[in-house]
Amino acid sequence: MGLFDNAVPGGNITKPLMIALGALLVGKMLSGRSAEPEQPQAPAPADPTTAGTTAGDGGLLGGLGGLLDKLKDAGHGNVADSWVGTGQNQSINPGDLGSALGPAVIREIAQRTGMNEQELLQQLSTALPGIVDKLTPNGQVPQQHQVASAFNS
Repeated sequence: MGLFDNAVPGGNITKPLMIALGALLVGKMLSGRSAEPEQPQAPAPADPTTAGTTAGDGGLLGGLGGLLDKLKDAGHGNVADSWVGTGQNQSINPGDLGSALGPAVIREIAQRTGMNEQELLQQLSTALPGIVDKLTPNGQVPQQHQVASAFNS
């Protein structure tokens, strides 16, 4: 997967975890062996009318920016900022991540991946700090189409 090779401790991103990250950050599912995202419609990068839905490129929460906003709204802004910033990434415990994302989002991603919710939260809480850090190398949140292209490479 290139960009994400060293983002997760142990360097191993399983296909279910990539599906979860894709659903959360870009609203795309991985299918088949080719790791090519499905194309539900013509890309509409940063289209505010599709943010927060799975139909556009915005992911379940409106993409990376929406994920960070959810974490900040739930009182985990310092943790989210550490992932984006250039310093040490702070960890988030699975329960806090689940509370921040909300039960509907967790249930949706668990169904898409075939993972149980606890396992999903455990893996996401381990993976997200490194993934967000890799997606924000200069300490700034990229445009949504740039996040989506990271999942296409």
